[in-house]
Formats: sequence, C-alpha cells, structure tokens
Amino acid sequence: MSALRYLTQSQVAALGGTDPQLAFDNVVETVKLMRKGEASMPAETHVNLAAPQGKVYALQARVGGDFNATGVKWTAHRPQAQDGYPMAMAMTLLNRADNGLPVALLQSGSLTATRTAAVSALALKYASPVPPRRILLLGAGVQACAHLKMLAAQFPELEQVDCWNRTPSHLEAMLDRAGSLPWPTQKLTSIEHALAQSWDTLITCTSASQPFIGPQFIQPGRMVMQIGYHEVSFEAIARADKVVVDGWGDYCATSAKSLFQMYRAGGFTQAKMAADLANLVVDNWRAAPGDSVYFSSFGLNVFDIALAARVAQEAERQDVGTALPLEFALS
Repeated sequence: MSALRYLTQSQVAALGGTDPQLAFDNVVETVKLMRKGEASMPAETHVNLAAPQGKVYALQARVGGDFNATGVKWTAHRPQAQDGYPMAMAMTLLNRADNGLPVALLQSGSLTATRTAAVSALALKYASPVPPRRILLLGAGVQACAHLKMLAAQFPELEQVDCWNRTPSHLEAMLDRAGSLPWPTQKLTSIEHALAQSWDTLITCTSASQPFIGPQFIQPGRMVMQIGYHEVSFEAIARADKVVVDGWGDYCATSAKSLFQMYRAGGFTQAKMAADLANLVVDNWRAAPGDSVYFSSFGLNVFDIALAARVAQEAERQDVGTALPLEFALS
C-alpha cells in the first residue's frame, strides 16, 4: 500500500515553500531544464463554475532533474463568491516523473505568489537596464506581499521602496506584516503622487482591469514590471525599447494580460520580443544601460510544480504532513 502526503499551507511555509532564495534557485534550475527539454508545460484547461465569472483551471507540468515530478495545480478563481474565503484557492497534486506514483497533495496558494516573486527577482537581476536603486511597488495583496518579501531578501542594498495601494488600510497591514525592512519605505496616498516619484523600477501587482500605466512612464534606464492583470497600456508597451517575458506559449491566444491582449489586437508579434527567461539564464541576454524595458509576467505553472516537488521532498525527509493511504488493485 502506498501513501499520499498531504501538506497544509502552514506546513508548506515551514518547509521552505515561501523562502525567496530557495524559490529563486528553483526557478533558475527549472529554466535550464526547460531549455534542455527536461521540463515542460502543456496548455492550461478550465471549467466554468456556476458562480458568475468563476472558473477552475488545471495547470499541468513535468519537471525532471532532481525535482522528478509531474503535477497539476488545480486553482479555483471565485471573483464573486463573497463568502469570506480567498478569491483564488489552489491545490497541487504531485506524482513522480519516473514512475507516476502519487506522492503529495499540497495547499499551494503561497507557492504561486512565491514563485511569481522569484521570477520577478530573476528579471530584475538580469534584464534591468541599470542596477535597481529605487522601487515603486503598486498593490498590497498576496502578490505585492510576496514581492516585498522578495525585494528584502534579494535586494537589501536598495535605497528606498515606495508603496501605494488604492485601499490605504491594506497597505498599512502589508507593511506591518513585513516588519523590519533593510531600506526605508514611503507610503504614498495617491496613484498620481506615486507615479510622479523618482524611481527606476515599477512593479505593478494590482487587479486593475483597465490600464493606468501610460507611455509617459516608459523612460530610458527604467524597467516596468507587470505582474497583475491589465495595468499597462498598449501605447506604453509599444514605447519600450525591449519587451521581456517569462515565456511565450499557447496562452498568448487567451490570456488577459496586457501584452497578450495587444498581440491579439495585432499590435505586437512574438518577433518583437527581446528575451524570455531562458535567454536571461542560459544565453546571458542583458539590456543596455539606456534601454527602457517592459517585463510581462504571465506566470508559468512549471515553476509551481518545481517548488512543490522540492517542498514534498523536504516533507518526506522530515516526515511532515498527513499520510493518506492509497489502495490499488494489483493484477
């Protein structure tokens, strides 16, 4: 009889699932595996919920190497639920890549935020036209919190991080949870004030459905990083000297991200893309100091599977989690 190890969100965190440096290392290694053909992710699929605008997505991937995992992240997006639970709820099921045996089931919402921030760290380290000194962070939700934690871990030498959110109390709560940070922070009360500040890197982690980052914010030596939904105008993207993405795949035909909406509208082609993560990690592509750079983060689920596999392996080493028995009829 085999067993499936179940891990709660707090156990995932305790096992290093939200550690920014471990996540960064996992992302880099997975990018290398993808280039070698040892990691892959097919197109996502989804079913609709009965609730308005609700969908549940199945995001599959295989990651070889030491991760040795196949898996699926099953994520319910519940924008109209209003039941006190998160709008997005994710579980990840893992099987071994070599023999297919089920090994773990994890609550994985925090893994998604952590890997997204790790990808942003990679882009900021390798695609920024200048070493980042002053960051403007927009948003105060799960992604913004993960990015603030990532910046503290990966960029302690920053001069300042300015923060804005449309709900000031949420911003206060985020900074309170963050505790002591290695650089000063400034809480900005209006988006106009925020965008007028002196910054070299803009990180947008909002849920905006209409663009509010226009072409005037694309300037030489600046990097605009879009993590959220539809925050950057087509005109702003077109003005950037270099467009960098985490990846380009079938999702360009359906994703609501600004860049892919622009692609479907005929305003952008894949040929205009300057680099993806593999170009940064494997090919050592770098922006020139005077470039204006726009980075679009779609969110690649192959990294979720890599992080989940590393956490599951650590759980096995430490014997953490609940063992759920699996019974199979053997012929």
